[in-house]
Amino acid sequence: MAKTSKFMQPMKVSKDLAAVIGDGPMPRTEVTKKIWEYIKKHNLQDAKNKRNINPDEKLQKIFGGKKAVNMFDMTKLVNKHLS
Repeated sequence: MAKTSKFMQPMKVSKDLAAVIGDGPMPRTEVTKKIWEYIKKHNLQDAKNKRNINPDEKLQKIFGGKKAVNMFDMTKLVNKHLS
């Protein structure tokens, strides 16, 4: 049997993250996909710079209270909510 890659391994989701994407466990790929679905559904992508996310109250809890997050920094911040 092939070993599951780190990205496909189900991870526990923090309470704050579960409020956005639903309860885990789920693989990182699914977490990222669900966060993007949430961002698009709530129109949180910056209109001028699509690489930036302007988080609402729920996402701010995941993003350490930041008012704007670059999509590349988002992964690092989300990882703190996975175990």
